[in-house]
Amino acid sequence: MTVHEKTTYPMLVWSTLLLLIVLVFATGNLDASDKTQESAMRLKSGYSYSDSMDRIKGALQSSGFRIFATIDHQAAARDVGLDMPPTTVLIYGNPKGGTPLMLAAPDFALELPLRVLVRQDNDGETFVTLNSSSDLEGKHGLPTGMAAKLAPAEMIIAGAIAAPNMRTQAR
Repeated sequence: MTVHEKTTYPMLVWSTLLLLIVLVFATGNLDASDKTQESAMRLKSGYSYSDSMDRIKGALQSSGFRIFATIDHQAAARDVGLDMPPTTVLIYGNPKGGTPLMLAAPDFALELPLRVLVRQDNDGETFVTLNSSSDLEGKHGLPTGMAAKLAPAEMIIAGAIAAPNMRTQAR
């Protein structure tokens, strides 16, 4: 081995090792984001976009939840000259239920209030997407079992958009 080969070889080994480490971490991050996307609850609504919005809002409010904000992505896109199907995020919650979670784990406030996406696809079908309470278990230091207190909202939303024949069959 020449002097040049002796100094180049270790550099090549370290460069290769560094590249391998970067690829492992990059792949890990991609998998984590894919996992997050897959863990969201995506439900097909039995109603039109407009009816789904009304039914979800009504069901949440009649169950003691507050609608804190409505983000109309379609209107925002239109404001900048773009077009997209109806797409709205409702931000909702119940301070009586959420406050104990934030007291138990202050950083859990990043997850509250809760959000639900209501959107219409290009075929006119309406879908509702939300994060499941089980995915929030332990997040930001939330004590075990406390995320289950968020599950009733999932049931309220799912019930509000269930096709009429699905609700009668469940009885």
